[in-house]
Parts: sequence; structure tokens; C-alpha cells
Amino acid sequence: MNIYEQIKKGAADLSEEVIQLRRIIHGYAEIAGKEYQTRQLVCDRLDSLGIPHIDVTETALIGIWDTGKPGKRVALRADMDALPMVENPQNLKGDRTCMSSQADTCHACGHDAHTAMLLASITLLHSLKSSLCGIFYFCFEAGEECGKSVNQMIEKLQRLKPDTVWAMHVYAGLASGKISVDAGPRMAGGAILNIQVNGQGGHASRPDKSRNPVYTAADIVTNIPGALLAQMNPEDAVTYGVTGIAGGGVGNIIPDTATIIGTMRFFNQQAGQKAAKIVREVAEYTAKMHHCTVNLPETEIFGGPVINDVVCAALADDILSKYLPADTICKCPPWYASESFARYLQEFPGVFAFLGIQNADYGSGAEHHNEYFDVDENVLQLGVAATALYAVSYMEKGGETS
Repeated sequence: MNIYEQIKKGAADLSEEVIQLRRIIHGYAEIAGKEYQTRQLVCDRLDSLGIPHIDVTETALIGIWDTGKPGKRVALRADMDALPMVENPQNLKGDRTCMSSQADTCHACGHDAHTAMLLASITLLHSLKSSLCGIFYFCFEAGEECGKSVNQMIEKLQRLKPDTVWAMHVYAGLASGKISVDAGPRMAGGAILNIQVNGQGGHASRPDKSRNPVYTAADIVTNIPGALLAQMNPEDAVTYGVTGIAGGGVGNIIPDTATIIGTMRFFNQQAGQKAAKIVREVAEYTAKMHHCTVNLPETEIFGGPVINDVVCAALADDILSKYLPADTICKCPPWYASESFARYLQEFPGVFAFLGIQNADYGSGAEHHNEYFDVDENVLQLGVAATALYAVSYMEKGGETS
């Protein structure tokens, strides 16, 4: 039995363990930067295998496992944080298998599954130590949802110099048991819209004696789409989503200020930067027309798109197609959400894989960040196998396909 067949068998043997790990972490459900119990679980697992680890932030850490034989350096990453939202006791089908034990906090994006799969992958790889070479970096990122530790993780990895990076995200938009490792853009970059409009308040009966920031904000919101349509290359998809306009609160008082919030998403960094510039210009010129001013403290790019390396994606496709069940590997359109793993792929060649969890019989398939979101636990062993297969294949082939 070659090492890849051993990985398949080992992942199957760990199927119950990875499910139990996911349920434990799901119960912890700790928000960004507060993943103390989850971190301790990770540390306990690393310690039990004799794998040293270094702190990156108070909760983020990297396990460093040197096999003792020269070889490539492979970094495998999982995120650990939950979301500050209420979990529904049911998924789309019925009662869910496990619930968050924390009030108003739950794993509604799948990070519990990511951490569980990486922990099981570590156990699997460690069991094959005599057949492995090189150095593995096991990266457990804190606060992915808000970029809590990504910069510190990148700083550490820049010193550790991995040859490749890998991460896997469960995806409700893909059928359970399917895996996508397509090259190119996988998730969108994003820009925050946070526009404060400054006017001059007064009595609503005499708007001519005031400078109404509410009218101004409304015009800004409606002027931006036309400017984007007229100035952006139609081949560069940029979504524009306003999620809130606030100003005043009393029917006969014009307020001094109003605010606009939302985001834009894109798969081309230059297009995102151009769109952000257009938004700033529209806001400034529209405000000037109303004799108002604007502050745009955060209308900037907060993350680039997730872009898989062509060579690494081909390697992943090759090895996973050979050793996972037929038709597991599939093509998948890019996902418009954003992910901090974009920073890793800007620095190092690698792969961000999607693992499908959409299963009507199980009740999974609700959108991420939704109260009904759930993970089809039956596919977790596939994620463990895929992670280990990519890592070992990269060690053996050094980024070249057969």
C-alpha cells in the first residue's frame, strides 16, 4: 500500500474522530480573539504528538513539525473563530446534531469544521512520520472574520518560508462530497463603504436654512451605481452593496450628519481599487453639490481576492482525482465572500479548496452567516484526506504534476 492509499485509509479511520472534534469546537463557539478553549484543544493535540508550537497572538498559533529529513516546507491553515449571532436549534431539515453552548455566538461559517479537519490531518500525517520528509507548519488563525491575526500570521510565515500553503473552506454552495481546487480567483476581495456626510442641521420647516446630509447621503447611494457602470470595465465584476443609511431620528429636525455603510466585492485587485476611487469621487462631488462635506475613513480595500496558484492547483487536482472517489473533484464558480487566506496566497503559492456541504437530506445548505447554517459532517473525512494528500504530494513532487 503506497502512502496515498495509507492516507485514504487513515482518513476513513479518523471519520468519527473528526466529527467529534467538530462538535466539541462547535460547542465552544468563541468569537474573534477569544478562542481560548479552542486554542487549548489545539495545544493539547499538538503536545500529545510532541509537536512544538509558537504563539502568534494571544490565541493564534503555529505548530512546527520537523520530520528530521530534508524536504519542502508545507503550511496548512485553519481558522478558529465563531460569529456573534444566535444559532437556530434546527437546520434546514430538522434538529441539528450539536449546538453552541455560548449565548448569542455560533459557528455559522464552518470554522469549527476547518479546525477539526486540520487537527485530524495532523494526527494522520504524524502516523506516517517514517515515510515523510520536510517541515510542516500547522497554522491556526484567530479572528479570521475581522482580520484579527492574519498580519501576524503572515509575518511569522515570512520568516518560516513555506514553499506552499493550503487551506480548505466548507462551502454551502457546493454539493456535499464535492471538492473544488480550481486555479485563479476563488473568493472576492472587498472594500468597506463607511461614508460620513457632514451638513448643517436645522428646523425641517426651512430646509433652505440647513444643509441636509440625509438628502446628500441618498443621492450618493443612487449616484454610485451609474458611475460604476459608466467607468468600470464590464468584464471586471464588482458588486456594490449598501447595507445601511442612518441620519437623524426626529421628524422635524434636520440632523448635522448622516452615514452610509456597506461593502464592495471584486476578483481583480486593480478593479477593486478603481471602484473604491470612484466611490470616493462620487461621494465628494455629490456632497459638494449639496454644500456638504464627507469623511471616508474606511472606504478602502480591506482584502484582496483569493487566487489559487496555477501549478499548485494542478498538483492538487492531479493527486485528489487519483485517490479520492470518482467525480469528487469538480469545477465551481468563484464565491463572492472574502477570506483572509488571500494574504497567504499573495505571499506564497498554494491552494484554497472548497469542500461542498450542501445536502438536503442532512439539512445543510443554508447560506454562511445564517442562523440555519449547518455542516454535513459526513464529508469531513474527505477534507482530512484532501489536506494530507496535497501536503504529501507537494513534499514528493515539489509543485510539479506527474
